Parts: sequence; C-alpha cells; structure tokens
Amino acid sequence: MRYFIEIAYNGKNYHGWQIQPDAVTVQEVVEKCFSTLLRKQIQVTGAGRTDAGVHAKQMFAHIDVEKIPNLGNFIYRMNSFLPKDIAIKNVFPVKEQAHARFDAVLREYQYLIALHKNPFLQDFSCQLHNKPNVKKMNEAASMLLNFSDFQCFSRSNTDVKTYLCKVKNAFWEEKDDNLLVFTITADRFLRNMVRAIVGTLLDVGYNKITTEDFKAILNSKDRTKAGASAPAHGLYLTKVKYPKNIFI
Repeated sequence: MRYFIEIAYNGKNYHGWQIQPDAVTVQEVVEKCFSTLLRKQIQVTGAGRTDAGVHAKQMFAHIDVEKIPNLGNFIYRMNSFLPKDIAIKNVFPVKEQAHARFDAVLREYQYLIALHKNPFLQDFSCQLHNKPNVKKMNEAASMLLNFSDFQCFSRSNTDVKTYLCKVKNAFWEEKDDNLLVFTITADRFLRNMVRAIVGTLLDVGYNKITTEDFKAILNSKDRTKAGASAPAHGLYLTKVKYPKNIFI
C-alpha cells in the first residue's frame, strides 16, 4: 500500500531534506527509522527538498509498505525512534499512484525576521536591527505574481528543466511581537528561490535598489543581478496541498 506521511522538523542540525553523501539529512534519518521499525529497507519520497538549515512545519512524503494495522500506535512508535527535532504528525493511506512530489498543487513558505534580539528566535528567524520599508517590499513582492520565469532567483548550475513557477501570493506582514513575516505560495519553487527573493526584497526595503530595479531583475533572468540569499534558519516550509482525488 502507499501511505503519505506528514512530517515537521527543525532543520538546524540537518543538511537539508534530500539524502546526500557525507552529510546528515532529514530524509536519511526518516528512512532509517522506517526501515528499523518495519524491518525492511524503506524508501521515502518527499514532496520536495529544503536547503540546509531550513525548517518545515508541514512536509509530506510517501512510502510503499504492507498494510499498517494500527496507525496511531505506529505514529507513536515512529516518534519514539526519531530524534527530538523531527516529528511524524500523521500517516494515512492514499491511492496507489499518488505521488508526494508530483501531485502537490501548492506549496507555501514563510520567512521570519525578528526586529530585536530575541533569544527564543535566535535559531528560527533572521534578526535585524533596523526595520526595512515594508510598504516598498510589498510593492515589489506584488510584481512576482505577474512573472512566470524565476531564473534570476534560482541557484546556479541547478539541474531543473524549467524555471517556470506560478506564484499565487507574496506579501509581508508586521506582527505585534516585532516580527516581519513574508508568505509566498506557488505551484512549485526553484532551489534557493525563496531565500533569494527575500534577500532582494530586503534590498528594496533598505533602499539599496528601487521597485523598478526589482522589476528589471525579474526581467533579466540573471541570478547575479539579484540580491544575496537570506539566511536559511529564518525559512519555513509551512504548507503543501494536494487534490482530493488522491485520498482514499
């Protein structure tokens, strides 16, 4: 049977989601846990990949195993095996052809910026001393909805076949506890895309570039024209959505 797994993790101690040689990743740890518990080699296929240090409040993956009789007990046992910074939130059966990566129709990321020193957000937000111009950053962010090619925000030498993404929302919010939160949703994201967007929007917010410059960067399709990537530890994968017809 095919099962979807809903996972959350603190990415601080991991070199991203995807298995890599000579580096500890979330996928590797989860696969070893499943394989130990089920006493056979299990392959875990994720909805995507997060960079080193990036967190996930909601990541999905799928596995193919024999029917699991008591899912509640299985989830409890999985969480007992896993380290404290990775949690299994749910496990549920789906149709045999359902795919955690290819069937995802929407993904959402959030980026957190603390506007004062906060020891509780030290590893979970980018901490800045001077507040950027949020209005200008939102003016620039709204332009993302009018573009489809995001090569200018993609990591160089990547193996993707297309740089096309459909951004549905992109906006900054000011929270009461001196937090700035950037939310962006799209059908797919390129490697390093969100962090590059945040870094370039901060350049707008600090008057290093104008909103017209931001538009020119989007038109350029040139990563060297965009700003530096924002630090990984402020970024969260917060939502992955699927069509209802994959569920049993």
